[in-house]
Amino acid sequence: MSPADPSPVTRQGASPREAPADGVRGRVTVDGKFFRLDGRKFLVKGVAYGPFRAGDGTAGFADRDRTRRDFAMIRELGANVLRVYAVPPTWFLDEALEAGLRLLIDVPWHQQACFLETEERRRAARQAVRRAAEECARHPATFALCVANEIPPDIVRWHGPRAVEAFLEELIELVKQSDSDCPATYGNFPSTEFLQPREADFVMFNLYLRRRADFENYLARLQMLADTRPLVIGELGVDVLREGEAAQAGRLAGQIEAAFQGGAAGAIVFRFTDEWHRGGREVTDWAFGLTTRERAPRPAFAAVREAFARAPRLLEGPVPRVSVVVAAYNAARTLPHCLGALTRLRYPDYEVILVDDGSTDATPDLARDYPGIRYFRHERNLGLSAARNRGIELATGEIVAFTDADCRPDEDWLQYLVHDLLKLGVSGIGGHNLLPPDDSAVAAAVMAAPGGPLHVMLDDRLAEHVPGCNMAFWRSALVEVGGFDPLFRRAGDDVDLCWRLQAQGARIGFSPGGFVWHYRRSTLRAYLRQQHGYGEAEAWLERKHPGRFNRFGASRWRGRIYGGAPFVSLPGRPIIYHGRYGAGLFQTLYGTDASGLLALATSLEYHVLVELPLLVLTVVFRWLWPLAMGAVALPLLVSFLAARQVRLPRRKRRFWSRPVVALLFYLQPIVRGWARYQGRLFLGQTPRRVRLDFRALTEHRPEDERGQLAFLAPAGLDRLTFLQTVRTRLETDGWRVRPDAGWSPFDLEIYGSHWSKLQLTTAAEYEPDGRPWIRCRLRTAATLPGRLVFWALCGLALVGIGLVRGEPGPAWFGCLLPVAWTLWLRRDQRALRRQVAVFLRRVIETLTPPPPHP
Repeated sequence: MSPADPSPVTRQGASPREAPADGVRGRVTVDGKFFRLDGRKFLVKGVAYGPFRAGDGTAGFADRDRTRRDFAMIRELGANVLRVYAVPPTWFLDEALEAGLRLLIDVPWHQQACFLETEERRRAARQAVRRAAEECARHPATFALCVANEIPPDIVRWHGPRAVEAFLEELIELVKQSDSDCPATYGNFPSTEFLQPREADFVMFNLYLRRRADFENYLARLQMLADTRPLVIGELGVDVLREGEAAQAGRLAGQIEAAFQGGAAGAIVFRFTDEWHRGGREVTDWAFGLTTRERAPRPAFAAVREAFARAPRLLEGPVPRVSVVVAAYNAARTLPHCLGALTRLRYPDYEVILVDDGSTDATPDLARDYPGIRYFRHERNLGLSAARNRGIELATGEIVAFTDADCRPDEDWLQYLVHDLLKLGVSGIGGHNLLPPDDSAVAAAVMAAPGGPLHVMLDDRLAEHVPGCNMAFWRSALVEVGGFDPLFRRAGDDVDLCWRLQAQGARIGFSPGGFVWHYRRSTLRAYLRQQHGYGEAEAWLERKHPGRFNRFGASRWRGRIYGGAPFVSLPGRPIIYHGRYGAGLFQTLYGTDASGLLALATSLEYHVLVELPLLVLTVVFRWLWPLAMGAVALPLLVSFLAARQVRLPRRKRRFWSRPVVALLFYLQPIVRGWARYQGRLFLGQTPRRVRLDFRALTEHRPEDERGQLAFLAPAGLDRLTFLQTVRTRLETDGWRVRPDAGWSPFDLEIYGSHWSKLQLTTAAEYEPDGRPWIRCRLRTAATLPGRLVFWALCGLALVGIGLVRGEPGPAWFGCLLPVAWTLWLRRDQRALRRQVAVFLRRVIETLTPPPPHP
């Protein structure tokens, strides 16, 4: 070893070692949904080891010679991680490092007792974890510390899940105090599935299931619980005494393969040898070992070795060609990260298409630095959907994948997406988008704020929506639905596409392992501008998919939103299925989702309809001041509670992080809601010029005043053709029309002025002689602006009455304002009904063939 080489950590007189078997002395770090070691992805391929009868005076570990021989066999197995159940001495860490092994160290303490009952037991647990962290955390052979393993469910139920979670997080914090770089976790199992300490760097579950299908199904559920963190299967094993050696070999190989293909960051086989001790006694009634007590390999040894060597083995044989489309507009800041990562993808057959949507910065110059990437430029900015549609046109692959110019895909991104796309048999697939480790602390606060690009899950595998920065579809499915709607220039195109695909019966899957790093907005102003754009997109989405929005214009998701900051939940005990007497094998959390009432407290509607009226009324009714102040304080309180609940990356936390997140929770609903209402208020109006031109050319009949019309249908004209003709001609003439998306009680909604709209409903009927008629119902209503003006006038009248008490004249005049508005609105609606009636009659006349010449 040259003098320049770094020396390993040595203690207790241990001598420095030569380079380890893998040639790497670096530390394993968390890297998104996986781990990384010296720049390379590190998949945990582990085996449980010990504890043994004391050797060399060290409880839980064999002597040094036995250890070295075991390590040689473990390296032959292809493992790179040992899970040990006692804190190892320094010589053991050094030997592991020399053998190229990393250690997952379980910290033993009295977990089988009611440990929160006394301060003495809590202190003993803290001391055990602190001592283990001080002795092992900084050693390069340490992969991670596990602060507890399989706390019994009855103990958890005795203390309460929240109290146990809080204590686990306290123990994890002790590890971080010794070394902030050392990953820490808790060894969970299905009987306490509901325990989810937020500060754990990765999620680890011990999982013993017989059938591979059950294993895969539960793995998918665990990925939803892990969310954006790595998932490690901490133990999987088969007892030879009860199952037999053949079952052990086959099941372990299948479950290892399923774990890695399911996006897990690693799997640890329980255990290396049948020799192990528990509670000071040798275990003889179980035989989980890949080797016997005498270290004779079982058939499972070779099966696991082969499974480790092949992992993750996502794709075999011919693979479909993939076209990766990147739409860029003034993306010079992040484009090199994106294109550089795309050139390093580990997928055998793909192309990258960069569509420059009229950028005015250095984007074209940067594109020239990557000659292997196909480049196409729009001369002017046409919008995100148009750029993605151009990519679909240029694509030569069977699958078209999309990411954004501010994203950096993981090197195995396409492998996981395509594997899960094929396995699930879906039309499209998506994955996580995570905060890059080199992004700023402001970006971390933005990531924790509401309104980011998130996925919405219908179950553990199928999604209702996947964000546009990480999605892939069969090209044939995109062509069938007409690609992206160019109406969406900045956002909302991915939501619209997912909903349209699902309306045609397509399914969209989710790939936990296929993730991209997504650079967030780097300033609060940029974030709020992004949210304003999202609000505008929601207004257009509501016009196209009214059944997926509530009366306030907010989207109604059928699935559950994942990947972002949880909103405020009401305090109280979670709802957990414990099984009879708390002994269920699978104990599931069904509890506290975000409270809709508390979410409403920060909405724009709350500020306008509750907070503002109370403040106005206090001018007249002084006794309302306490209620008004409470209304003002409520959204502030909710925002701070939300900021407390979010999970911020440890390295990105600053003293101002949570106050900034609270500010964004307060401002985001206002900014996004205002943009949404701008769209709802002003997108629906038919231009005045169009209405005046039409009014000058039309003559109405007395029957046009009625709300129902009937037309004798020309030969060959059915109701659907009639409706399509009406819609096409209205849009051609410049009218604003919203068709039924399958959820409305009308066929077409036709907008007149800002204040009035008409809902057209049709039905086909036939006379006894077979003559077809098309019946039309014309029902007018006030638009949202019309209703808002009415309620504003009612509010002014109420305030006026309070201000002029004892003055009946002005009070009556104030009451006449909403009445006058209602009368004028009825007049405007009658005019719209007459115009539409004349329009429908003209359509029928143009579709009726002329009589034959005599």
